[in-house]
Parts: sequence; structure tokens; C-alpha cells
Amino acid sequence: MLDEGQRTAIFELQKKGASIRQIARALGISRGVVRKVLRSGTTEVPPLTREEKGESYLEQIRELYGTCEGNLVRVHEELRALGCDLSYPALTSFCRRHGIGRKPKPPAGRYHFEPGQEMQHDTSPHTLWVGGVRKAVQVASLVLCYSRLLFFQYYHRFRRFECKVFLTAALRYFGGSAGTMMIDNTHVIVLRGTGAEMVPVPEMEAFGGHMGFVIQAHEKGDANRSARVEGPFSYIQRNFEAGRRGEDLADWNRQAVDWCDHYANVKVKRALGASARELFAAEQPCLRPLPVYIPEVYLLHHRTVDVEGYVRVDTNAYSVPSPVGRMLEVRETRDRVVVYEGPHIVAAHAKVVGERNRRVTDPAHRPPRGQGHKTREKQAAAREVLRVVPELADYVAELGRRGRGYAPRLFRRLLQMIKDYPREPLLAVLAEAAQYGLYDLERVERMVLKRIGEDFFYPQSGGDDA
Repeated sequence: MLDEGQRTAIFELQKKGASIRQIARALGISRGVVRKVLRSGTTEVPPLTREEKGESYLEQIRELYGTCEGNLVRVHEELRALGCDLSYPALTSFCRRHGIGRKPKPPAGRYHFEPGQEMQHDTSPHTLWVGGVRKAVQVASLVLCYSRLLFFQYYHRFRRFECKVFLTAALRYFGGSAGTMMIDNTHVIVLRGTGAEMVPVPEMEAFGGHMGFVIQAHEKGDANRSARVEGPFSYIQRNFEAGRRGEDLADWNRQAVDWCDHYANVKVKRALGASARELFAAEQPCLRPLPVYIPEVYLLHHRTVDVEGYVRVDTNAYSVPSPVGRMLEVRETRDRVVVYEGPHIVAAHAKVVGERNRRVTDPAHRPPRGQGHKTREKQAAAREVLRVVPELADYVAELGRRGRGYAPRLFRRLLQMIKDYPREPLLAVLAEAAQYGLYDLERVERMVLKRIGEDFFYPQSGGDDA
């Protein structure tokens, strides 16, 4: 069938005085076709009036499509049973033309972003070789919409804690923050609602306010709105992950940063005519500066020291020097587990990631017999006494060995006596007590008071007042 361009050429050649034979030779068509077009008198292509084979079965095909749950193979079998001589390819094309089983795809929109205006965040499940074993992980990605600068990391799971850890690392990598972060209604960040009605979790909203961005979500089903971050997941899977191995996720994340620095962000993008790094040079001055101080992200736990002297986080046990039954504060960061007793750090361990029921022991928390916590406390109290009165070394050693009661408490009481009473009578009494093997501080204190009374206080005379 001739198209409108060929039909128009026929009429134009006729106006120039060309014969039917000349027109047919010039256009490579038959003279009969030329005559037919000239008799029609119009350049419009006449519509086809041929009836399709499936036209008379249109209602049956619609009904069978629902009955067969959208399986066109089964629809074709049922039509053959009804006597319809229609091939399977003809059936599928017929269904496409009549909109059976598919909706026409709307044209994709185009979004324009100014430098520093928006960044997009999302996650995707991937499978990696970790330590020689295939493991399912979550890859989190953040992309600046103007320059397309990419940053991504891997996590065994992705909770609100991992989300804040990732965003902190990503914004440090960018050196700033865009004004808006677009998400896809993920439950990690969303409290309720979708799209423009989305309300973020207060914790994440406060985090965004501290880092300089506000959180927005695209409308449900509007995947094109987050295309800047959706596209790189396939790119990462086909280019970065293909044939790559890692000892653990920390190794994978180091390789990911190196790949972003030396490949993904420096490769010239054909659609942009420049690399992400080149465009980022123009976008970086427009980013919002990060806070002067960014606190380390941690997950807070309260744990009781078990009978073996450990606290547990995610089924893994970490040793502590504190007594059994003591309630401690445990801060789980990205790489460490830090244990606090009040305001003081009492233990810090490398975090076990991706494993369960592991036991992590610091040798300092399990000293040899006789060098435990009580021994160290006793030695510290004795050193405090000798720092003030070094000449009492022998008496302090015997007091710790032969004194009745908890040795550190005895040393603290002796130190208080040294502070309260004059040095000379006290030392004289302690020398006498050591001579007779007396290490009862109650009796020693009475002896000191008696010695002080005899040496420093005298009875008044009965004479008249002056």
C-alpha cells in the first residue's frame, strides 16, 4: 500500500506534465497503481475494510481472558474448541490492538532539577558472594539529581538505624546536602500517608533537619519520579557486582566507594555529555553545608550482665568487667559495641556483623585468678594510702591480709583517719599496734583519741579567772 508521501508525489508529477509511464518508472510502481491513485483524486490513504478473524469472537475472547486468569495460551485452547481458526500470534496481536489484558502505557514525564535542589534515596535487595557464600543483602543508594553523583553501600538488613548510618556516610561523601530528599514511601522513614500526604517518622524528620534536608515522598505508583535512583540499581548489578567477591560487607563497601570514585562518577554519560564529577563541580557550591559536629549514629540498648559476665546484642555476647546482674547501657554503632556504666566506658568491642551466637571476649575482662576486679580495687586503695603516708607500707600490707572486713573499705577508713588526726600521735599508735599485731581499726582509733587527749589536752587549774 502506498503511503501519503508517495500518493502526493504522483499528483505533483502529474501537474508537471509527466505521463503515467514516467510516473510509474520514477516511483518504482505499476501503471495500474498510478491510475488508481489518480482516479481517487486524494492523497489520503483509504482505510482497510478487511474484517479480522477474531472480530466475531471479540466478546468471547474478553470473557475467556477473565475466566482463564489472563493466560492467553488457555484462551487460545478454548477458542480452538469453539471452532475459531485463529493462530496464537494472531490472538496476541488482536488482544494488543483491542486493549485486552493491557493498558496503554502513558508517556514518561521529564523532570528538571537545579543544582542542590534534590537528592533521591532508595534500597534494593541484591545477592552477593560474601566470604565464599551467596547471601541476600540490601543495597542503599543516594543520588544527587542534578549531577547524578552516586553513593551506595550494602547492609545485611535495613532498619532506621542503618538508614541514618548510610545517609550520614553518603552526605559526608558529597560534602553537603541537597534541600530535599525524595523517597518511595518506604516504611523505614514513613510514619503514615503516601505522596504529598506522607508524614515522616519524627526521629527521621529530626535527623533530616539536623543534616539540612526535608523528606518528601513521590505519589504511589509514580516510579518515574524517582528514576534518578531507580536506574543505578540495575547499573550496579550488571557492572559492579558481576564476577566480584568480598570477604565481608565491609570489604564490599570499600570496593563500592572505590568503584564510585574511579568508575561510576568519572565515566562520561552520553545523555549528559559529561561525567557526574564534572557536573558536581557546579553543584557542590549549591549544597547545604553539614553541621560542624555530626554525632556518631548509635542504637541504644539496656542490658543486664549475665552470669558469665557478658551482655548480648543481636544474639552475640560481648564481655564486660562489671559485676553479674549490673544494668549497663550498650551503644551499637556501625562497627562497634560500646558499653557504658553511668558516664564511663567500661568495654568496647568490634561489632559482629552477619553472624549469630558469637562470643567476643576481651582478655582484660578475664584476668588470671587473684587479679580480678576486687584485687585491683584493693591495690588501688592501698596505693592511695601509701601515696599520702609511704612509711606505713608494712602496716598497710598486714592490714590487707589480717584485717577484719573488706580490705578496700579498711584502707579507705585508714586514709580518713590520716586526714582527721594529727600525724605524729597517729603514727606512734600505728607503730605500737603493729608491734602487738593489732589490726582492728576500731581499737586503733580509740588508742589515737586517748593519745591525743593525753598529749594535747590538760586539766584546768582551780585558780581565779584572770
